[in-house]
Amino acid sequence: MKKFAIACLMMGMAGWAMAQSATQPDPNFYIYLCFGQSNMEGNARIENCDMRGVDSRFQMMAAVDDPQRKRKKGEWYTAVPPLCRPGTGLTPVDYFGRTLVATLPENVRVGVINIAIGGCHIETFMKDSIAGYVAHRAPGWMKGALRAYGDNPYACLVEMARKAQQDGVIKGILVHQGESNTGDRSWPEKLKSVYEDLLTDLGLKAEDVPLLASEVVNGDQGGTCAAMNPIIRSLPRVIPTADFVSSAGCTCATDSLHFDAAGYRELGRRYAEKMLIQIGKQMKDQ
Repeated sequence: MKKFAIACLMMGMAGWAMAQSATQPDPNFYIYLCFGQSNMEGNARIENCDMRGVDSRFQMMAAVDDPQRKRKKGEWYTAVPPLCRPGTGLTPVDYFGRTLVATLPENVRVGVINIAIGGCHIETFMKDSIAGYVAHRAPGWMKGALRAYGDNPYACLVEMARKAQQDGVIKGILVHQGESNTGDRSWPEKLKSVYEDLLTDLGLKAEDVPLLASEVVNGDQGGTCAAMNPIIRSLPRVIPTADFVSSAGCTCATDSLHFDAAGYRELGRRYAEKMLIQIGKQMKDQ
Protein backbone atom coordinates (compact mmCIF):
# COMPACT_ATOMS: atom_id res chain seq x y z
CA MET A 1 0.00 0.00 0.00
CA LYS A 2 2.88 2.31 0.88
CA LYS A 3 4.59 1.60 -2.46
CA PHE A 4 1.32 2.31 -4.28
CA ALA A 5 0.95 5.65 -2.48
CA ILE A 6 4.51 6.64 -3.34
CA ALA A 7 3.93 5.66 -6.98
CA CYS A 8 0.77 7.77 -7.09
CA LEU A 9 2.65 10.71 -5.55
CA MET A 10 5.44 10.41 -8.11
CA MET A 11 2.96 10.26 -10.97
CA GLY A 12 1.17 13.31 -9.61
CA MET A 13 4.42 15.26 -9.34
CA ALA A 14 5.36 14.29 -12.88
CA GLY A 15 1.97 15.42 -14.14
CA TRP A 16 2.32 18.72 -12.29
CA ALA A 17 5.78 19.28 -13.77
CA MET A 18 4.48 18.59 -17.27
CA ALA A 19 1.60 21.00 -16.76
CA GLN A 20 3.96 23.69 -15.48
CA SER A 21 6.27 23.14 -18.47
CA ALA A 22 3.35 23.39 -20.89
CA THR A 23 2.35 26.80 -19.53
CA GLN A 24 5.84 28.35 -19.55
CA PRO A 25 6.71 30.79 -22.36
CA ASP A 26 8.94 29.26 -25.01
CA PRO A 27 12.35 31.03 -24.84
CA ASN A 28 12.87 30.16 -28.49
CA PHE A 29 9.72 31.99 -29.61
CA TYR A 30 11.01 35.51 -30.38
CA ILE A 31 8.24 38.10 -30.41
CA TYR A 32 8.45 41.58 -31.96
CA LEU A 33 6.04 44.45 -31.41
CA CYS A 34 5.46 46.63 -34.49
CA PHE A 35 3.65 49.94 -34.67
CA GLY A 36 3.42 53.11 -36.71
CA GLN A 37 1.49 54.65 -39.58
CA SER A 38 0.71 53.68 -43.17
CA ASN A 39 4.13 52.38 -44.19
CA MET A 40 4.02 50.01 -41.21
CA GLU A 41 0.36 49.24 -41.86
CA GLY A 42 1.28 48.27 -45.44
CA ASN A 43 0.31 50.33 -48.46
CA ALA A 44 1.56 48.24 -51.37
CA ARG A 45 -0.55 45.62 -53.10
CA ILE A 46 0.24 42.07 -51.94
CA GLU A 47 1.59 40.10 -54.90
CA ASN A 48 1.42 36.36 -55.59
CA CYS A 49 5.05 35.88 -54.60
CA ASP A 50 4.27 37.32 -51.17
CA MET A 51 1.58 34.72 -50.53
CA ARG A 52 3.79 31.71 -51.21
CA GLY A 53 6.40 29.92 -49.14
CA VAL A 54 5.75 31.49 -45.73
CA ASP A 55 7.53 29.30 -43.17
CA SER A 56 5.16 28.22 -40.37
CA ARG A 57 7.90 29.24 -37.92
CA PHE A 58 6.95 32.83 -38.78
CA GLN A 59 3.75 33.68 -36.91
CA MET A 60 1.52 36.73 -36.55
CA MET A 61 -0.91 37.49 -33.76
CA ALA A 62 -4.15 38.98 -35.05
CA ALA A 63 -4.82 42.28 -33.26
CA VAL A 64 -8.37 42.42 -34.67
CA ASP A 65 -10.84 39.83 -35.88
CA ASP A 66 -10.59 38.95 -39.58
CA PRO A 67 -13.58 36.73 -40.46
CA GLN A 68 -12.57 36.42 -44.13
CA ARG A 69 -9.30 34.74 -43.14
CA LYS A 70 -10.82 33.04 -40.08
CA ARG A 71 -8.50 34.91 -37.77
CA LYS A 72 -9.50 35.81 -34.22
CA LYS A 73 -8.07 38.61 -32.15
CA GLY A 74 -5.29 37.42 -29.88
CA GLU A 75 -4.59 34.15 -31.72
CA TRP A 76 -1.45 33.11 -33.60
CA TYR A 77 -1.42 32.26 -37.32
CA THR A 78 1.19 31.59 -39.99
CA ALA A 79 2.26 35.07 -41.15
CA VAL A 80 0.63 35.13 -44.57
CA PRO A 81 -0.15 38.78 -45.44
CA PRO A 82 -1.84 41.01 -44.57
CA LEU A 83 -0.19 41.19 -41.15
CA CYS A 84 -1.93 44.32 -39.88
CA ARG A 85 -5.71 44.48 -40.43
CA PRO A 86 -8.15 43.40 -43.15
CA GLY A 87 -7.72 45.70 -46.14
CA THR A 88 -4.06 46.54 -45.48
CA GLY A 89 -1.19 45.57 -47.76
CA LEU A 90 2.39 44.40 -47.76
CA THR A 91 4.49 45.76 -44.89
CA PRO A 92 8.20 45.68 -43.96
CA VAL A 93 7.20 43.26 -41.20
CA ASP A 94 6.55 40.56 -43.82
CA TYR A 95 10.15 40.34 -44.95
CA PHE A 96 11.55 41.16 -41.54
CA GLY A 97 10.09 37.93 -40.19
CA ARG A 98 10.88 35.86 -43.27
CA THR A 99 14.51 36.94 -43.15
CA LEU A 100 14.81 36.14 -39.45
CA VAL A 101 13.43 32.60 -39.70
CA ALA A 102 15.61 31.93 -42.75
CA THR A 103 18.68 32.95 -40.74
CA LEU A 104 18.04 31.83 -37.17
CA PRO A 105 18.34 28.19 -35.99
CA GLU A 106 15.42 25.93 -36.88
CA ASN A 107 14.33 25.64 -33.25
CA VAL A 108 13.59 29.38 -33.16
CA ARG A 109 10.18 30.75 -34.11
CA VAL A 110 9.39 34.39 -34.79
CA GLY A 111 6.11 36.10 -33.90
CA VAL A 112 4.97 39.62 -34.76
CA ILE A 113 2.18 41.90 -33.59
CA ASN A 114 1.51 44.79 -35.96
CA ILE A 115 -0.71 47.70 -34.92
CA ALA A 116 -0.56 50.66 -37.28
CA ILE A 117 -2.84 53.42 -38.53
CA GLY A 118 -2.37 55.29 -41.78
CA GLY A 119 -1.76 59.01 -41.33
CA CYS A 120 -1.44 58.94 -37.55
CA HIS A 121 0.96 61.08 -35.53
CA ILE A 122 3.22 59.62 -32.83
CA GLU A 123 0.79 61.15 -30.34
CA THR A 124 -1.64 58.35 -31.27
CA PHE A 125 0.56 55.98 -29.25
CA MET A 126 1.39 58.33 -26.36
CA LYS A 127 -0.60 57.50 -23.23
CA ASP A 128 -1.14 61.12 -22.20
CA SER A 129 -2.35 62.30 -25.61
CA ILE A 130 -4.30 59.40 -27.15
CA ALA A 131 -7.72 60.49 -25.92
CA GLY A 132 -7.26 64.06 -27.08
CA TYR A 133 -5.88 62.96 -30.44
CA VAL A 134 -8.81 60.64 -31.12
CA ALA A 135 -11.36 63.23 -30.04
CA HIS A 136 -9.94 66.37 -31.61
CA ARG A 137 -7.15 65.73 -34.14
CA ALA A 138 -7.95 62.49 -35.95
CA PRO A 139 -9.64 63.14 -39.32
CA GLY A 140 -12.87 61.37 -40.16
CA TRP A 141 -11.25 58.91 -42.54
CA MET A 142 -9.02 57.65 -39.70
CA LYS A 143 -11.89 56.93 -37.30
CA GLY A 144 -12.59 53.41 -38.59
CA ALA A 145 -9.00 52.26 -38.07
CA LEU A 146 -8.96 53.77 -34.60
CA ARG A 147 -12.23 52.02 -33.70
CA ALA A 148 -10.69 48.72 -34.77
CA TYR A 149 -8.26 49.18 -31.88
CA GLY A 150 -10.86 50.40 -29.42
CA ASP A 151 -9.83 54.03 -30.01
CA ASN A 152 -6.62 53.28 -28.10
CA PRO A 153 -3.95 51.59 -30.25
CA TYR A 154 -1.40 51.76 -27.44
CA ALA A 155 -3.67 49.87 -25.04
CA CYS A 156 -4.42 47.33 -27.75
CA LEU A 157 -0.70 46.79 -28.37
CA VAL A 158 -0.10 46.22 -24.66
CA GLU A 159 -3.07 43.85 -24.43
CA MET A 160 -1.80 41.74 -27.33
CA ALA A 161 1.78 41.87 -26.05
CA ARG A 162 0.77 40.58 -22.61
CA LYS A 163 -1.08 37.73 -24.23
CA ALA A 164 1.95 36.98 -26.41
CA GLN A 165 4.20 36.89 -23.32
CA GLN A 166 2.34 33.76 -22.24
CA ASP A 167 3.75 32.01 -25.31
CA GLY A 168 7.16 33.53 -25.95
CA VAL A 169 9.64 36.30 -25.17
CA ILE A 170 9.47 39.87 -26.49
CA LYS A 171 12.81 40.52 -28.15
CA GLY A 172 12.39 43.87 -29.85
CA ILE A 173 10.21 46.70 -31.10
CA LEU A 174 9.89 47.91 -34.69
CA VAL A 175 8.60 51.38 -35.55
CA HIS A 176 7.79 53.08 -38.82
CA GLN A 177 6.26 56.44 -38.05
CA GLY A 178 7.29 59.96 -38.83
CA GLU A 179 5.69 61.17 -42.02
CA SER A 180 2.91 62.89 -40.09
CA ASN A 181 5.47 64.39 -37.68
CA THR A 182 7.85 65.67 -40.37
CA GLY A 183 9.99 68.48 -38.97
CA ASP A 184 9.04 67.74 -35.35
CA ARG A 185 12.39 67.84 -33.54
CA SER A 186 10.75 66.60 -30.35
CA TRP A 187 9.78 63.34 -32.13
CA PRO A 188 12.67 61.29 -30.67
CA GLU A 189 11.65 62.30 -27.15
CA LYS A 190 8.02 61.47 -27.89
CA LEU A 191 8.97 58.05 -29.21
CA LYS A 192 11.16 57.55 -26.16
CA SER A 193 8.11 58.08 -23.94
CA VAL A 194 6.17 55.40 -25.86
CA TYR A 195 9.13 53.01 -25.65
CA GLU A 196 9.58 53.55 -21.91
CA ASP A 197 5.86 53.11 -21.29
CA LEU A 198 5.92 49.80 -23.17
CA LEU A 199 8.92 48.60 -21.18
CA THR A 200 7.21 49.52 -17.89
CA ASP A 201 3.78 48.14 -18.76
CA LEU A 202 5.22 44.86 -20.02
CA GLY A 203 7.90 44.40 -17.35
CA LEU A 204 10.76 44.56 -19.84
CA LYS A 205 14.33 45.87 -19.72
CA ALA A 206 15.63 48.18 -22.43
CA GLU A 207 18.85 46.19 -22.85
CA ASP A 208 16.77 43.09 -23.67
CA VAL A 209 14.34 44.83 -26.05
CA PRO A 210 16.03 47.08 -28.64
CA LEU A 211 13.98 49.50 -30.71
CA LEU A 212 14.44 49.90 -34.47
CA ALA A 213 12.93 52.80 -36.41
CA SER A 214 13.23 53.06 -40.18
CA GLU A 215 13.63 56.17 -42.24
CA VAL A 216 10.74 57.36 -44.38
CA VAL A 217 11.02 57.36 -48.19
CA ASN A 218 14.50 58.65 -48.89
CA GLY A 219 15.57 61.79 -50.69
CA ASP A 220 17.22 59.66 -53.38
CA GLN A 221 13.69 58.56 -54.33
CA GLY A 222 12.25 62.08 -54.13
CA GLY A 223 10.62 61.31 -50.79
CA THR A 224 7.97 63.85 -49.85
CA CYS A 225 8.88 63.63 -46.15
CA ALA A 226 12.61 62.95 -46.52
CA ALA A 227 13.35 65.98 -44.32
CA MET A 228 12.27 63.78 -41.39
CA ASN A 229 15.14 61.34 -41.87
CA PRO A 230 17.86 63.35 -40.07
CA ILE A 231 15.53 63.49 -37.05
CA ILE A 232 14.97 59.73 -37.23
CA ARG A 233 18.72 59.15 -37.50
CA SER A 234 19.22 61.13 -34.27
CA LEU A 235 17.17 58.58 -32.30
CA PRO A 236 20.15 56.62 -30.87
CA ARG A 237 21.35 59.81 -29.17
CA VAL A 238 18.06 59.93 -27.25
CA ILE A 239 17.50 56.18 -26.79
CA PRO A 240 20.79 54.28 -26.32
CA THR A 241 19.11 50.94 -27.09
CA ALA A 242 17.63 52.23 -30.37
CA ASP A 243 18.94 52.24 -33.92
CA PHE A 244 17.66 53.46 -37.26
CA VAL A 245 17.17 51.54 -40.50
CA SER A 246 18.22 53.31 -43.68
CA SER A 247 15.71 53.62 -46.51
CA ALA A 248 18.33 54.68 -49.08
CA GLY A 249 17.60 53.02 -52.42
CA CYS A 250 14.27 51.54 -51.29
CA THR A 251 11.87 52.21 -54.15
CA CYS A 252 8.56 53.95 -53.65
CA ALA A 253 5.11 54.44 -55.14
CA THR A 254 4.25 57.35 -57.42
CA ASP A 255 3.11 59.41 -54.42
CA SER A 256 6.73 59.51 -53.14
CA LEU A 257 5.27 58.91 -49.68
CA HIS A 258 4.76 55.15 -49.55
CA PHE A 259 7.20 52.42 -50.48
CA ASP A 260 6.23 50.04 -53.26
CA ALA A 261 6.26 46.26 -52.78
CA ALA A 262 9.94 45.93 -53.70
CA GLY A 263 10.76 48.78 -51.34
CA TYR A 264 8.90 47.10 -48.47
CA ARG A 265 10.69 43.81 -49.08
CA GLU A 266 14.10 45.48 -48.99
CA LEU A 267 13.25 47.59 -45.96
CA GLY A 268 12.02 44.50 -44.12
CA ARG A 269 15.29 42.71 -44.83
CA ARG A 270 17.19 45.70 -43.47
CA TYR A 271 15.14 45.67 -40.27
CA ALA A 272 16.05 41.99 -39.93
CA GLU A 273 19.76 42.59 -40.55
CA LYS A 274 19.83 45.20 -37.80
CA MET A 275 17.87 42.96 -35.42
CA LEU A 276 20.16 40.01 -36.10
CA ILE A 277 23.06 42.15 -34.91
CA GLN A 278 21.11 42.83 -31.71
CA ILE A 279 20.29 39.14 -31.26
CA GLY A 280 23.99 38.30 -31.67
CA LYS A 281 24.87 40.81 -28.95
CA GLN A 282 22.25 39.35 -26.61
CA MET A 283 23.50 35.79 -27.15
CA LYS A 284 27.07 36.88 -26.53
CA ASP A 285 26.07 38.48 -23.22
CA GLN A 286 24.16 35.42 -21.99
